[in-house]
Amino acid sequence: MDLSTDYMGLKLKHPIIASSSPLSETLEGIKLLEDSGASAIVMFSLFEEQIRRENEAFDFFLESGTENFAESINYFPHIDTAHKGPEDYLNLIRKAVAATDIPIIGSLNGITNEGWIDYAKQIQEAGASAIELNIYFIPTDIDMLASAVEQRYFEILKAVKDAVSLPVAIKLSPFFSATGNMAKRLDEAGADALVLFNRFYQPDIDLDNLKIDPRTDLSTSAEIRLPLLWIAVLYGRIKASLAASRGIHSSTEIIKYLLAGADVVMVASALMKNGPQYLSVLIDETDNWLTARDYHSLVEVRGAMSRQNVKDPGAFERINYIKVLESFENPFTSGIAK
Repeated sequence: MDLSTDYMGLKLKHPIIASSSPLSETLEGIKLLEDSGASAIVMFSLFEEQIRRENEAFDFFLESGTENFAESINYFPHIDTAHKGPEDYLNLIRKAVAATDIPIIGSLNGITNEGWIDYAKQIQEAGASAIELNIYFIPTDIDMLASAVEQRYFEILKAVKDAVSLPVAIKLSPFFSATGNMAKRLDEAGADALVLFNRFYQPDIDLDNLKIDPRTDLSTSAEIRLPLLWIAVLYGRIKASLAASRGIHSSTEIIKYLLAGADVVMVASALMKNGPQYLSVLIDETDNWLTARDYHSLVEVRGAMSRQNVKDPGAFERINYIKVLESFENPFTSGIAK
């Protein structure tokens, strides 16, 4: 079985990528991910706050606009508790590129296009194969228009694309009012890949201490439904590569994403739960499932169950909503004669 795939111009031996997580915070962790079979590694994110900590000019720029999105800043990690600083991050990329034979993808996590453009350049100079833009923005300002939220994505994409020659992926939010159109416009604006979707870590409330609890939970396999839908809808309709990044815990989710049209799948929670060695299990199970059904390459598989290839495209639209409701069996009334 030929599992090779192309992800925004990167030739990968199979579609399973180790996504951004604490596992890539050390060179030892990165080498273990490669040894376990990762076809590429997305580095943990370099946060905007870490950059502005070392850049007073950008600090002023960011704070001068807080009247527009002040509350959203509270959802970022505190500067003192964030991960490695920019120089440590760049040094780790250099070491990872030198020590591995797979693509290393840098990750920038921010909300504005100023200040960290230089770091996109430095990530390129450090030898990264691509950059993923993880635009973590929660528009809590109720006066902010949807068009202003969308425009921020385009401004950041343009700024980074103008600064580097590397492929650039955008990790999208699932909360746009017109997700398909947003994807189409980002594709037209030059995004080399769309990662579906960003997983916002929403706060909980600590009832004992009456405090906001910034709880982090691993994903569940049930979370694949939303990105599965949009990958199936977008497949064949945009040029950008499609990456699935939610709820992957077994080969079952991987195969479903490939059938929907994903070029790659990105795994993090399953590796955090089972260890990096679990990558080899995912690769083998995916290969076995496809081989048992006489597939010879991913070209035969990818998009076979996308919206453009299924017999009933309505399964992805409103008509399916009615079918789902009609198929639901009430456990309290089942067995009662009508």
